Amino acid sequence: MVFIVTKDISIQNEVFTLTNQRAVFWKKEKALILSDLHIGKTAHFRKNGIALANHIMKSDLERLSALIEYFQPEKFIVVGDLLHAGDNSDVDEFCTWRSQYPDLHFYLIEGNHDRISEQLKKKLCLNFKKSLLEVDGFTFIHDFDKTKTGFQITGHIHPGIVLNSAVKSIRLPCFALSTNQLLLPAFSEFTGLDTKNLPKKSKFFVFTDAEIYEI
Repeated sequence: MVFIVTKDISIQNEVFTLTNQRAVFWKKEKALILSDLHIGKTAHFRKNGIALANHIMKSDLERLSALIEYFQPEKFIVVGDLLHAGDNSDVDEFCTWRSQYPDLHFYLIEGNHDRISEQLKKKLCLNFKKSLLEVDGFTFIHDFDKTKTGFQITGHIHPGIVLNSAVKSIRLPCFALSTNQLLLPAFSEFTGLDTKNLPKKSKFFVFTDAEIYEI
């Protein structure tokens, strides 16, 4: 069972709902927003002789279905790295999952892993595929672009925070919010965490299976 915890934040007078399931919901646009699914990563490893069960992607899709059921979004925005290594058997499984939501508009902001042909775009049932998307003063882009003005919603970094205690250090994923950027965590749990290259002067929203808290 997927347990969803939420925390509302305000960005430019808009309500965005952070979740402990590595995604954010934009209330006004009825948009579920996430980044770095890296679909096909486990299949890519298996193809190269590293035995990994595909339950990792099944778990990611289960969480995604729970979020769709919870928020009832009209839009699904992936801020880059939907795929990991092109077309493979995991992509077939994702497309089967996607077919359950024919009325959900699917926007892909291309990331560095998204090598998508027109044929694959059609297979994925994408409604939009470009390097950036601009909506009401917000720019959705995979990696932060210093040459642009305005507020950017990004991914790519796989942000994480190290919490130190007397017993041990714990690494947890997080959202990072600064004056001009909301950096999203990687949606897939099969990713590393970058705890060093985080935006400066940010608020960090760290989450676990049971809570979200600001540090």
